[in-house]
Amino acid sequence: MGPEASAKDGETDVSLLDLKHTRNIGIIAHIDAGKTTTTERVLFYTGKEHDIGEVHEGAATMDWMPQEQERGITITAAATTCAWKDPLTDQRYTINIIDTPGHVDFTAEVERSLRVLDGAVVVFDGKEGVEAQSETVWRQAHKYKVPRIAFINKMDKIGANFKKAVDSMVRRLATNPVPVQIPWGEETEFKGVIDLIQMKAITFEGDHGLQRVQHEIPSDYKEAAANARHAMIEKLADVDEEIGMLFLEERISEISDEMIRAALRKGALSFKAIPIYCGSALRDKGVQEVLNGVLWYLPSPLDIPPVDAFDPESDEPTEKQTPRKLAADPNGALACLAFKTMSEQHGDLTYLRIYSGTLKSGSSVHNPRSNKRERINRLLRMHSIKRENIDEAGAGDIVAVLGLNYTVTGDTLCSEDDILALGAITFPATVIAMSIEPKTNADREKLANALARMAKDDPTFKIKLDPETQQTVISGMGELHLDIIRDRILREFKVDAAVGQPRVAYRETVRINGDIETEGLHKKQSGGAGSYGHCKIRWSTLPEEQNDQLEFVDDTVGGSIPRQFIKSVEKGFREAAISGGLAGYPVQGLKAELYDGSYHDVDSKDFAYADAARLAYKALLEEAGTEVLEPMMKVEVRTPHEFQGSVIGDLNSRRARIESTEKDEDITIVTAIAPLSEMFGYVQAVRGLSQGRANYSMEPYRYEVCPPHIKDKIMTERGLGHRAGARR
Repeated sequence: MGPEASAKDGETDVSLLDLKHTRNIGIIAHIDAGKTTTTERVLFYTGKEHDIGEVHEGAATMDWMPQEQERGITITAAATTCAWKDPLTDQRYTINIIDTPGHVDFTAEVERSLRVLDGAVVVFDGKEGVEAQSETVWRQAHKYKVPRIAFINKMDKIGANFKKAVDSMVRRLATNPVPVQIPWGEETEFKGVIDLIQMKAITFEGDHGLQRVQHEIPSDYKEAAANARHAMIEKLADVDEEIGMLFLEERISEISDEMIRAALRKGALSFKAIPIYCGSALRDKGVQEVLNGVLWYLPSPLDIPPVDAFDPESDEPTEKQTPRKLAADPNGALACLAFKTMSEQHGDLTYLRIYSGTLKSGSSVHNPRSNKRERINRLLRMHSIKRENIDEAGAGDIVAVLGLNYTVTGDTLCSEDDILALGAITFPATVIAMSIEPKTNADREKLANALARMAKDDPTFKIKLDPETQQTVISGMGELHLDIIRDRILREFKVDAAVGQPRVAYRETVRINGDIETEGLHKKQSGGAGSYGHCKIRWSTLPEEQNDQLEFVDDTVGGSIPRQFIKSVEKGFREAAISGGLAGYPVQGLKAELYDGSYHDVDSKDFAYADAARLAYKALLEEAGTEVLEPMMKVEVRTPHEFQGSVIGDLNSRRARIESTEKDEDITIVTAIAPLSEMFGYVQAVRGLSQGRANYSMEPYRYEVCPPHIKDKIMTERGLGHRAGARR
């Protein structure tokens, strides 16, 4: 472990800091909850920035892209490093922060950020409470086991209600929020916060609220504060045994502040309790308290479980290997995960999380996926788009490297003497597509280069050539996603391109009752060197919730197919499924069990087994036919009560399933599952239905089999009407 901090105040060289005093956190939330505004205050209070950049003025430090500044939204996750002192111990901590987007179209930025972070601050709107994308980012944090604290922001907003926001966390997130503060006033009367641990009222005064001033709790808040503190201790009694004993024995006065903070930390790290703060980032109230909470309750790299590493050169698939456990040790085996790339004029910028070992500028590393050596020419500490050269970085750090040639998102970088691979990052499937063509032939190569560079940086942006029309088709997570892509092509790459209307990215699946068995035989033996591959595959349909997946299982016994050819069979199956079914869309929701086959001592080849798998797949389609899958969206509409009937009626006309309606004071929250194909232009429709007073959010839900009349329409449009039926 590294030595204790010896850097001067203001420096942020993690290599000089004890890992125990490092925090890697993300700021995550629904769009417009105030993530970037909160991050801007953090940078100001920690001394990283001398001025506060406001999102609504297009001057936020973390929103550096022109498209972000113009739209007032975060599009790409931005990283920075700052320092904060614990007010109780005066110990200086280093905080690596990633500010993430809130819009669902850029959910991949949240996904890959949470994959490498140790903790998160979840920001909620004090009026709206838990919103649709709040649930999404919460699920993502849950998926990667990221401990969280929460900040109920915008307590100065008309309609803000702290209790309602906290209750919405219980109701919609099924979690255990534990407020450590209550607001001192709400809406226009919001003055500050009441600390339930120290039992003091706190205001934030002077320029930008820099002065933290403690007061006695006002008489009209004493009863509410006492009740809230009692509720906090009662919840912590279920987390901490000592507090539980004192609580049961009614010796609450013996519970110290240190015991409460220790229990809150234990609760946060075990996901049994979520410490809740409140304030108004825009009005400079409460953000410093959240920073203290980051130090006290979120984990250091030493607090997170060891990361799993696998042998990429093993014949065993990853899921069957016993993983090697790597703790956060600067002297351990080098293990870095590339979680984000950005194409630049002078070389790619690759963001890395170092899980183990030490990475040094000028050293060489190995990429097991590409099987290439990469040189670390420039190692950088990032501050949004600004950068600082550093000589080395150790376990627990988040840095960037300029000029890697063979590394993409999800790749591992390790030592050439100790080759290992970390788990990859998974991303949701794209749901919307459109054609794109350069307006002049001279721009064709420039457009291809621009698309390739953006696809490398963004794992949810896909490019393919339509074999029927010979058009280039790009696909992404939503209309805004593709609009930003189009804007970047024009501005950054100076290519004027014509785009088609957005269209749905359909998929296909095979509906099988029970199992179907097919076989594929590739055999070419006509004198001289031949080629031979033979496989037998049992096919079945995955459960509906796995409609976006393909599964391959090796069930061969007795060496009927030599081990070295199993991966070729899987490769052939996956390539065939991606190339499409009867309607030409990629096939999903299918399970392939390789149960038998044969081999030739001399002529068996990798490509022959891949071709045999394709032949077995083709035989399946001939026998069973396919169904068309359409992307379904989870839609949440917040509308005044009087427009509820019109909104629900319109959703029903769009083939939506109404999942729930919930009354929330002056609004109704309607949750529905609707086909993406019916939701184009919905923003204008919902405004018209509600006199401009309703708003909605939408996110991908899953793929479902579309009704027969929709399938027939799709097949007819593709000139494949005669193939619409199943083959048996």
